[in-house]
Amino acid sequence: MELEKKIEAILFWKGEPISIKKLAEILKVKEEEIKNAIFNLKRSLEDRGIVLLETGHEVTLGTTPEYSSLIENLQKEELNKELSKASLETLSIVLYKNGATRAEIDYIRGVNSTFTLRALAVRGLVERILDPKDARRYLYRPSFDLLSYMGIKSIEELPDYGEINKTILNAGGN
Repeated sequence: MELEKKIEAILFWKGEPISIKKLAEILKVKEEEIKNAIFNLKRSLEDRGIVLLETGHEVTLGTTPEYSSLIENLQKEELNKELSKASLETLSIVLYKNGATRAEIDYIRGVNSTFTLRALAVRGLVERILDPKDARRYLYRPSFDLLSYMGIKSIEELPDYGEINKTILNAGGN
């Protein structure tokens, strides 16, 4: 039961799919043990608001399909709200770095940015692509819709772009 709780905590924290192989590495157990724990976790989440989703060799947490209309309404409400301070910070990093990994954003902000990035992606302000330097991670970059909404043709048109970009690149470890 302890393994299921650890997997659940990791999936909640991660906020995105993770491979069974990676879970086994993190938890220092065999993949078969992870598969058994996932099976048990899936059963323990039955009749709850959260479900365990599996796609091939990856797993993630999601919401129960029966509550999709509730979540959809909340999402629409969220999209109509102003951006939070966390969203603006994250968006600024993505803009001025002209693309950043979640780890870089987390490092610069000092907090986990998973949910903020997801909210920005849902709004169409950032897009997630495979990192061309490392196919094991994603890169978040400004969307064309964001640039259009801001009335700029390129990132270089942002105020003080050169100076801020240099500062952020140094803060992000690049």
